[in-house]
Amino acid sequence: MPQDGSRQGFRKVAEADLPSRFGRFRIYGFEDRSGDRTEEAVVLRMGDLAGDPPPLVRIHSQCLTGDVFHSLRCDCRAQLEISLDRIAEEGRGLLIYEHQEGRGIGLLNKLRAYELQDRGADTVEANQILGFRPDHRDYGLAAKILAYFGVSSVRLLSNNPDKLRALERAGIRVVERIPCQAEPADSMTGYLRAKKEKLGHWIEGL
Repeated sequence: MPQDGSRQGFRKVAEADLPSRFGRFRIYGFEDRSGDRTEEAVVLRMGDLAGDPPPLVRIHSQCLTGDVFHSLRCDCRAQLEISLDRIAEEGRGLLIYEHQEGRGIGLLNKLRAYELQDRGADTVEANQILGFRPDHRDYGLAAKILAYFGVSSVRLLSNNPDKLRALERAGIRVVERIPCQAEPADSMTGYLRAKKEKLGHWIEGL
């Protein structure tokens, strides 16, 4: 059962029913205030999260260009839909949708990074040219959300080792890592290769 979420600065803001083409979810809004910084996340929950096996969990970073505009520069929308399909097939699980656009650098900086990529930089190099780390994200809020729902073990839908390590550091046991990979379009091959070779993502077939 959900906890009261009373950790200092962390709270549930709202929840409601959300029927979708993937099935019927419960949608939650969370915020976490730390000093002058506020993080936000939206969560889709389906079914009972208790019991064995542990629930499927996807931690998904917002990608306006992919998730909304169907960009083929990245595989974000494909991973989102794969995850929602898998959760719907099992009838239980969580999708944590974090506002960490562009690996945490924000939408407009992501578009600046696109501009640099058009000139020959890969995604890692573009972030670094702009003065950011290759991946600027943090998954502390995701761990707090899992604790709110009383989830201490997960089956993680991800190709990203940083997400797995972040959950385990926070005391969340990842009992299984489930690949989240679709057939790539030609336009995203360089993007996926940079993730595999420079960020260590588990991506097959490149």
